[in-house]
Amino acid sequence: MPINAQLPFFRRRLFPLRTILLFVMLMVLALPLVGLYFFRIYENELVQQTELELISQAAALSASYRQLVRQLPIAPTYGRYLPTLPLVTHSYEPITPTLTLINPIQPPRPAAQPVTLPIDKLAQKIGDFMNPVIVDTQHITLAGIRLLDMNGAVIAGREEIGLSLAHMPEVQQALQGHYASVIRQRISDEPPPQLYSLSRGTHIRVFISFPILENHHLQGVLYLSRTPNNIIKHLFEVQNKILTASVCLLIVVIMLVLLVSATISRPIRELIRQTERVKQGEQKRIEPLKNPVTYEIAQLSDSFASMSQALMERTDYIQRFATNVSHEFKTPLTSMQGALELLQDHLDTMPNERRQRLIDNLLADTQRLKQLVNRLLELARADVLEPSQQDSRLPDAIVSLHNRYAERGLRLNYVTLPHNPLAIAPDALDIVLTNLFENSLQHGATQVDITAVLQDNTLELRLHDNGTGVSPANRAKIFTPFFTTRRNNGGTGLGLEITASLLKTYSGTIELAESTEGALFVLNLPLNRRLG
Repeated sequence: MPINAQLPFFRRRLFPLRTILLFVMLMVLALPLVGLYFFRIYENELVQQTELELISQAAALSASYRQLVRQLPIAPTYGRYLPTLPLVTHSYEPITPTLTLINPIQPPRPAAQPVTLPIDKLAQKIGDFMNPVIVDTQHITLAGIRLLDMNGAVIAGREEIGLSLAHMPEVQQALQGHYASVIRQRISDEPPPQLYSLSRGTHIRVFISFPILENHHLQGVLYLSRTPNNIIKHLFEVQNKILTASVCLLIVVIMLVLLVSATISRPIRELIRQTERVKQGEQKRIEPLKNPVTYEIAQLSDSFASMSQALMERTDYIQRFATNVSHEFKTPLTSMQGALELLQDHLDTMPNERRQRLIDNLLADTQRLKQLVNRLLELARADVLEPSQQDSRLPDAIVSLHNRYAERGLRLNYVTLPHNPLAIAPDALDIVLTNLFENSLQHGATQVDITAVLQDNTLELRLHDNGTGVSPANRAKIFTPFFTTRRNNGGTGLGLEITASLLKTYSGTIELAESTEGALFVLNLPLNRRLG
């Protein structure tokens, strides 16, 4: 019976042990990879959070700048006109952070250069007015802030006032009226902290260029920069969340341990407990596991159960066999003992005729014991016989027995027999046929009709004799060891048992079929496909 068929429907899906081990190993391998991926995602979040903060600061400063310009008479036409800018269709124009660590990191920011165009006077005044605001803002946000005029010259900030940043790509894009952001390498003059970050955020800086626009006119550019938060420092700030994530990972590890225990250790421990109970006599046989989980454990459980069943059946067989053997030996030994006691007590006074009859009985019993011993040896050899790699041909075996039994009055009738090679040794096939022909002779048969039909992988051999046959009451007993109806004619009741054992060794079978006359035995002999 297939292993899966013994389990409930919802448990019939068994996985190979190597699949579960592979799954566990992949999970163990995935844990650090997931950790690295988590750090990578977290770094991106910090970068985008930094960009979003810079956008918010730039938006507030840009609104202040425009408000100052609006108070001037030339406000509607102030700035550099940009005809290529799209029309504003609604009042909300949000800017979404776009920077990620997947993008290439640009080299450090180039140094400012001397201006090539004169600084706009109005912009210079506004820059002077906003410079204290920008410096105060930097004390809180720690961001680098530069306010540029419409030509890229620095008009406010802590450093580089009066120099130009128009040569930088992100500033050039902002001078065309488009928001731009970039990640650049950061070179710090300060030594690294003791807890050095795993993040690339320690070595990078986020730069944004935010155009100040009013009615399609570029009035200036806000150039902001900031280093993203150190990831170790940030993780320390959110240590409760990290602790929760660590607990979750610990739970995953515990679940993996429980999975391995449930799929490997628990079923094996159950098998060990059953074997201990069998050894101590508390249980007769090992039962298959109800939930083996893995295919290999299911196979192991099924093998243990089959072996236990075979051992139990073998033990019962040996017990029955020993009982039958003792009974078979006891009868002639008792008869011999009685005859010897009579001869010992009355040898001088016993008539010669009676004395000779006792001696003949002793010889007959001795011959029966000898025959019984020989048959027992044949049965023992048949039980422990290992299948041979030899093959045999049915016509050759029948021809070799034809003349032998013709002289004893048993005619073998057959027409054409298949010459296909059989996966059974020639001597084993000879013993099987001899036992069946001897059985026919003992039951008064004078002929045996032999027919053979090829099946898929076997040869069906039918032996039908014209003897007295088998009575309905004895049909279920004929393969029982020591059962015979011809004990007085030398029958031991072991011939059919030897035949069945030999055929079982070579994966063959024998059965008694229904017949109106005589006995009909049907044998299934395996074909040798290597030679067929």
